Amino acid sequence: MDSEVAREQALDAAEKLFYGRGVQAVGMDAVRTASGLSLKRLYQLFPAKEELVVAYLERRDLRWRGRLAEHVERHDDPQERIPAVFDWLEQWFGEADFRGCAWINSYGELGATSERVVSQVRAHKRAFRDYLAGLVADAGLPAVLAGQLFLLAEGAMVTAGITGSAEPAAEAREAARALSRAN
Repeated sequence: MDSEVAREQALDAAEKLFYGRGVQAVGMDAVRTASGLSLKRLYQLFPAKEELVVAYLERRDLRWRGRLAEHVERHDDPQERIPAVFDWLEQWFGEADFRGCAWINSYGELGATSERVVSQVRAHKRAFRDYLAGLVADAGLPAVLAGQLFLLAEGAMVTAGITGSAEPAAEAREAARALSRAN
């Protein structure tokens, strides 16, 4: 089997298991079983579980930010792109397999023990904040609004993950609209 195909199989299995059950609750044997790869092959691809976790977060980051941008860019008006972020969050929160933010969850599980995971989490959060800053600039709004929107979105993610409700995105969207109008 081609290494790239095997890598994708391992990452598909890891993502489903890590996101669904938590990183620490899932051993490499479970990833092996779910991926259909031998344990030897899995360890050839990812010599340590930490490497698999980092690769899962990196790949998920690209997909997550890509899906967000695709949704937001459907709106031509820069003023409408900011609430569109929260529209997308609401859709994501409503997905049957939504279990909160993968990066916040991973940080909570491994932040004290894995600098590589912490680095990946910080890079994702920085990229998301930078994306919001770009939307704010395109809308001609004060730069300070980016940090405020970031905190609204992050708070909505945590709250939605805990409550199992998509409602925090709608509440955050209304707060984002009020902040945008006030600026």
